[in-house]
Amino acid sequence: MNKSELIDAIAKDSGLTKLDSEKAVNSFINTMENTLKGGDVVTLVGFGSFSVKLTAGRSGRDFKTGAPINIPPRNSVRFKPGKNLKECVN
Repeated sequence: MNKSELIDAIAKDSGLTKLDSEKAVNSFINTMENTLKGGDVVTLVGFGSFSVKLTAGRSGRDFKTGAPINIPPRNSVRFKPGKNLKECVN
């Protein structure tokens, strides 16, 4: 499912217009981005938690030449599914 399909599904399920659904989805995405940028955790009870984790720098190899390269540390987003989501999928 892509973003436009999600907007259509939310509009159909909630009775909102597609425009209102798009505003809600965009607002949710912006809020998630801003919260995670600040280093906070977003927890949706029953669904899961989103957090930011620092991945340590490491050495690697260039696939083409085989030369060693340095991979710098970076932040990455982690998702831990909640109990209800796990049960729903299984």
